[in-house]
This record gives sequence, C-alpha cells and structure tokens, in this order.
Amino acid sequence: MSAFSSPFMLGFDDIERVLDRVSKAANDGYPPYNIERLPKTDGQGDIIRITLAVAGFTRDQLDVSVEESQLVIRGRQVDDKSRQYLHRGIAARQFQRAFVLAEGIEILGADLKDGLLSIDLARPEPERVIRKIEISSGE
Repeated sequence: MSAFSSPFMLGFDDIERVLDRVSKAANDGYPPYNIERLPKTDGQGDIIRITLAVAGFTRDQLDVSVEESQLVIRGRQVDDKSRQYLHRGIAARQFQRAFVLAEGIEILGADLKDGLLSIDLARPEPERVIRKIEISSGE
C-alpha cells in the first residue's frame, strides 16, 4: 500500500506512476546535470536553471521539448564514417533526460555555451485562493 492510496490524498492517482518513471530515469547518470535556484527578479517568481554537460554535441544534435508535463532533453550524435580512428575513447552517444514539471512551470528558454546546455524555468508566485463553500440544509 502506497502513501497515495490514503483516503486523504484525493486526485493524486497519476503521481505514483510519474514517481516510478522518474526513479527509473534517475539511475542513468549521463549526461550529468545541475539544478539551481537563481535569485528572484522583480515580478518574477522562482527561477530554476537546469544545466546539462553536453560536451561534443552541437545545437542541431540537441532537442528540448515539453511532452505531457515533462521537460525532455534529447541528444543524438551520428558516427562520422569518413574518419579513421587509431584510438576511439570518445563514442558518439545518444541520450534522453526527462524532468517532471509541476503545474504552472514556464520554460523561459535554453542556451548552449561551452558544452553546457542551460534551460531556465519560472515558477510563478502562487495566488492564495480562498473559496467559501455554502452548506445546504439538505431539504
């Protein structure tokens, strides 16, 4: 029995599946990445930057997309058949790294510089919503 099957956790049916997917993806350590919180700016909520070490990948070999509330980063390198290696220590690789996004997270942009792919995300300041529920007399 999981914590999400509790009668106090209503409407969280998909979260357990998402957490399972995330834990499986976290076991692959390539490419390495950092997640950092940047200082807040005026009118902006929290800014989160994900930085992946993608040395050897060009802009055309990388793809950043949002798919079903996940940020998905893919890298595809193709072997250059015209090269004749005497030693091959750097292999052409492919990777896919996914991050589950909370509702309301906005992607601000992506930048590739010095072998580091940085993706900035914004979490808007939540508005506090209080809604009064009328109680009927049941008649």
